[in-house]
Amino acid sequence: MARQPTLEFWYEFASSYSYLAAMRIEAAAEAAGVAVRWRPFLVGPLFASQGWTTSPFNLYPAKGKNMWRDVEREAARLGLPPLTRPAQFPQNSLSAVRAAIYGHDQDWLVPFSKAVFTASFAEGRSIAEPAAVVEILDSLGLDGTQTVRAAAGEANKTRLRVAVEEARSRGIYGAPTFLADDGELFWGNDRLEQALAWAVGDRPAGIR
Repeated sequence: MARQPTLEFWYEFASSYSYLAAMRIEAAAEAAGVAVRWRPFLVGPLFASQGWTTSPFNLYPAKGKNMWRDVEREAARLGLPPLTRPAQFPQNSLSAVRAAIYGHDQDWLVPFSKAVFTASFAEGRSIAEPAAVVEILDSLGLDGTQTVRAAAGEANKTRLRVAVEEARSRGIYGAPTFLADDGELFWGNDRLEQALAWAVGDRPAGIR
């Protein structure tokens, strides 16, 4: 039996387009017959290496204004709750991504990740404080306090640093990013369908 193709989904909790991708990737991947590997990481260090101190959507106000309108339209098209912008953008996602890295091999990773995105972009809540992450974990029936404490340990901090360096080494420069089994990279929520097609071997004519 042929092995099911896999698509890696690299996402950042502070990313508005990662939010959209996270809310639709499971259904799209299932329909395409592709397994998804969820890969949380921090995009800030990659931005910093390019000389950026904040999101390009803040650096270029016209781009940022259009981004929010675009996400608002896409959320409505996908049947998601109305977009509610968090007070700060981008949010400090360190505590949340540490928890996600800690749960990388647990069955709560996906529901936790979607709950963090919902809190930030559908409810406009802060996800920056450890207490906010504890609350989200508790709502999933987990021991939020213990999980956040463990996620702040040195071993897990190292796992996060390794994930960021892996992203850098594989050519990732933003979020969301999708990587096929052969390393082909697709960037942006609007490239999800193309990434899934590539994963199952459906390539444009003339492209190998």
